[in-house]
Amino acid sequence: MSKWILAARFVGIGWYTGIVIAGGIIGGVWLDNKLGTSLVCTVVGIFLGLGMAALGIYRMLSPLMREQQHEEDN
Repeated sequence: MSKWILAARFVGIGWYTGIVIAGGIIGGVWLDNKLGTSLVCTVVGIFLGLGMAALGIYRMLSPLMREQQHEEDN
């Protein structure tokens, strides 16, 4: 795989991670303002964002790791 393609994939993973975590925070703050709660939804949004980011990172890196393992086996 080309180094540029690999670099682009890692940049995409970084953007995905940032957007998902920020989305969880923004959504939590918005819900806290709507419901009048005090940081409850924000904390839940942070953890949901972190969980979704971790799952997404795993799913994006799995094919790269399998490809690397396949190249090492040959």
